[in-house]
This record gives sequence, structure tokens and C-alpha cells, in this order.
Amino acid sequence: MKSRDALEREVAVLGERISTLSAAVLRLGSSLELATVLQEAADSARTLTRARYSLIVTVDEAGETREFVTSGLTPDEHRELAAWPDGPTLFAYLRDLPGSFRLADLPDWFRVRGYSDELAREKTLQGTPMRHRGVQVGNFFLAGKEDAPEFSAADEEMLELFASQAAAAIVNARAHEQERRARADLEALIETTPVGVMVLDARTGRPVSSNREADRLIESLRAPDGAAAGLPERVTCRFGDGREIALDALALADELQKAGTVRAEEIALVVPGGRSVSLLVNATPIHGEDGTVASVVVTMQDLAPLEELDRLRAEFLGMVSHELRTPLA
Repeated sequence: MKSRDALEREVAVLGERISTLSAAVLRLGSSLELATVLQEAADSARTLTRARYSLIVTVDEAGETREFVTSGLTPDEHRELAAWPDGPTLFAYLRDLPGSFRLADLPDWFRVRGYSDELAREKTLQGTPMRHRGVQVGNFFLAGKEDAPEFSAADEEMLELFASQAAAAIVNARAHEQERRARADLEALIETTPVGVMVLDARTGRPVSSNREADRLIESLRAPDGAAAGLPERVTCRFGDGREIALDALALADELQKAGTVRAEEIALVVPGGRSVSLLVNATPIHGEDGTVASVVVTMQDLAPLEELDRLRAEFLGMVSHELRTPLA
């Protein structure tokens, strides 16, 4: 039977491990940048198990290698390991092992399986798969135990607990990266489209965002002195059916709350002094969770080029008609 002192030492060690694991998990969840998450995972796994070196190899949905991150290696050692000819084959073999493993004599293990042991800088190795909801995300590999001849069952258990948290953090970081890339692509597409796009807050009637073309169309309504103040309050919206709405914030907000989908409606925006812009407008209301209209996405196309084209066509037809009538007369 263990003595009281031995039990207290075990409890203290267990408490320290739990505290270290909790701190590592908190650091892991403090960022959504994939590179930061991977490096933090590699550093924390090394600290938790008191390993000299740690390595993370992640895989994609098809099982192909994606990221390769190390901790404890110099830049030259990292590049040497990344360029190791036997690396891909060895990692593929270790990746497909069903669970965690520990090796007490890594150089001998390499030689028995026909691999070069020149990069076996440590004698001991442990590995653990990183899985999220049953899907393989990658693997941890840790080499060299700092305070013992080899890794223990407690090290293996600690790494398994941390691996599940690391896998979830990596999946979240990947999703964030994909979302950010998709958002950037969408913003670039909207910003460069020749059609004006504007999002209006239905509660206030104020613009939330707009692209370059929408800004250009609104800019044409500004006073000659360039003053922007009070522009929304001075604009009148004329519809094709003769209706007119003053676009002050309250009136516009009221209209937006009642807004339905608008398709290809010709609208003229007019300000005092006679300046106006004719637009072909589409509008789509976006409803909130309570069913009310939260915002409205408006696309607007400048009709001035089309009107100019119609004018030129009418002039051309008039000229042709005149030239044809003259010989006949």
C-alpha cells in the first residue's frame, strides 16, 4: 500500500499535469490563424510531455500531407527533415497506424524497416493521431524525453487528451481560413463589378456598405462645392409610376421595413438644382431571425450610357431616313 507522502506526490504531479494541459488548451483556442494554431499545438505538445522535439504532420480529406510544423528544431534541421527522401513513406506508414505508439529504440526501428537512421537524433519516439469527430486531421510525433529514458503511459495519455483538442482547433482554423478567403473573393468581386451594390440598414435607412460603382453614382449628386453633409435628406426618389419619396432617414427606414423584392425598376434620384441620375434598380430584403427586414441589398445600374446609346441610335436612324428621302424627292 502506498504511503501518504507517495499519494500526495502523485496528486501533486497529477494536478500539475491538469493545470499544464488546461493552460495549453486555452492558448490553443486563443487564435483562429491556422499557422499560429499549428505552431502553438507543436510547442504545447512538447511542453506537456517534456519532449526535446515535436512534429506535426496534417492531412487533408484525401489523406494527403498538408502542413509540416516542428518545435525544438533549428531552421536548418527543419529543412533537412522536410527534404528527407524517406520522410513521405515513413510518415505515411506512421499515419496509418491505428492508434498511439511508443518506440524505445528509434534508430534500431529505422534500420529494421530499411530506413536510414541518420536523422534519428533521439532514441525515443511517441506518436498520436489527431482526430476530430472520427476524421483524421494529422499526427503528433515527439522525440527525446528530457527527464526520463523513454516516454511513459502517462505521456501517451496526456498527448491523446491534447490531440483531440488540437484537432478541433485545427479544424476551426481551417474553416475560418476558408471563410475569410471566400469573403475576400466575394468582396473583390463586388468591388470590381460595373454594377453598383449597396447594403442599407432597414432600421435606420443608413448605408452599411457600398462598392466603388455605387459610390460613383451617389457622388454625381453632390453639390458643386463637394459638400456631403445632408445629401440623403436632399434626395428625392422618383419611380416609373410617378411616385416620389424623399430619402430622409426616417422615410427611407419606413420604406425599407415594408420593402419587397424589386426587379429591374427604373428609378431617378433627384436633388435640388436639377441634378439627377437614372438607375435600373434591383432590391432584395434580408430578414432577421424575428422575421422583420434587417437590411436591404440594392444593386443599381447607371442608365446614362443606355440613354446615350438610344439617343445616338435615334440620330443615326433620323440621318439615314433623311438621306433616303432626299434622292426619292
